[in-house]
Amino acid sequence: MGRPIRVIIMGAGGRDFHNFNVFFRSNPDYKVVAFTAAQIPGISGRRYPPDLSGPLYPEGIPILPEEVLPEVVVEEGVDVVVLSYSDLMNAELGDKVNRVISSGASFMVLGPRDTMLVPSRPTIAVTAVKTGAGKSTVSRAVVRELVSRGIRVAPVRHPMAYGDLSRMAVQRFATVGDLERAGLTIEEREEYEQYVRMGIPVFAGVDYSRILAAAELEGQVILWDGGNNDFPFIHPNYMITVADAMRPGLELSTFPGESNVLAADAVVINKADQAQPDSVRAIVEDVRRLNPRASVSIAESSVEVDDPDSLRGRRALVVEDAPTVTHGGAPYGAGYVAAIKYGATVIDPRPYARGSIAEAYRRYPHMGPVLPSMGYSEDQRRDLAETINSAPAEVVVLGTPADISGIVKDGRRVLRVRYELRMVEGPTIGDLVDEFLKRTGLSGGR
Repeated sequence: MGRPIRVIIMGAGGRDFHNFNVFFRSNPDYKVVAFTAAQIPGISGRRYPPDLSGPLYPEGIPILPEEVLPEVVVEEGVDVVVLSYSDLMNAELGDKVNRVISSGASFMVLGPRDTMLVPSRPTIAVTAVKTGAGKSTVSRAVVRELVSRGIRVAPVRHPMAYGDLSRMAVQRFATVGDLERAGLTIEEREEYEQYVRMGIPVFAGVDYSRILAAAELEGQVILWDGGNNDFPFIHPNYMITVADAMRPGLELSTFPGESNVLAADAVVINKADQAQPDSVRAIVEDVRRLNPRASVSIAESSVEVDDPDSLRGRRALVVEDAPTVTHGGAPYGAGYVAAIKYGATVIDPRPYARGSIAEAYRRYPHMGPVLPSMGYSEDQRRDLAETINSAPAEVVVLGTPADISGIVKDGRRVLRVRYELRMVEGPTIGDLVDEFLKRTGLSGGR
């Protein structure tokens, strides 16, 4: 027998670790020599720990910057590079393929059959064509619909493996205290806090076989809440893909967002109230051409604040969900929409940006006059706080779902934005849940 196939896993602190766990960890035919990391600051320079990497990797596995990949391919005699992260344009995917094969290695993408866990509970998944499309509003609506029918639902969130990987192998958050004790990044709180404030425990972590087993003990139904535009880690009985009415064409041009449209049972085109009718029609046509069997719904994502009068005529600093306006590619999010809706003057944060925040503007020049809520590290949280507190704003608008109002000084008013789904055309969320329940044989009255 020849030597094992030598592998690098290209990742971003999530899908990469899952692919390793389910496909490579116990497979002696392969030898993973390294992970590489992109998109998320501070992921590289660590090791995937031995307690998670298993007996074939007693010293763990190094996590290197993606920039060094061509050199490592040569130095380590790598045979195959496995792309294991999402939120790429198809053109970016092509660039990565070219970069890998020019270094001499083969290029590989693991698909659902090799990576999806098979649940013992009925599972409904929410995915998207791109970060910032509005998955969270759809996921919350699905959870509320299930709960209203007396069904216990356990949300399982796509990983955000930014901390101590061993300690966060299996996570369950049921209270705000749980979130605070875990020392989460702002980005993690943005995704978990919405469920906790609904009184619904949410599961996440690194080792999804164990995470799924824990969730199945509590939920009659599993909700897969996807991250970025990744496809699910858990095999769903029913899949909803969210498209962004503000960004037509993403349904045809993203990886693996386009595959999510092709695999969807239902497509929800969100934020139609903020888009031109021609954009919505174009997306409907694209979806029906790609996947004629999927139902298509059009939805609005209404944004509200508690005290609109405090925004009118005021200078507002808008803080948005960071992934949406960084690697998600959106120029702004719900905070900016709310500020404009209620008559504020949005000030540009760029002149006041500090440290890593200033670097984010250089790296993501598409961003509009909004501040990304970057907080992957203590240094970033400090830079964010200093940027907020140096900007000459009368009011701070938080478009991020995480409550970071504690970092705003000088007694300035902080307004948190609420955004909820309203279906305006096509099947409702109730209709989609009906179809899911019918398909899985569950009962749950309206």
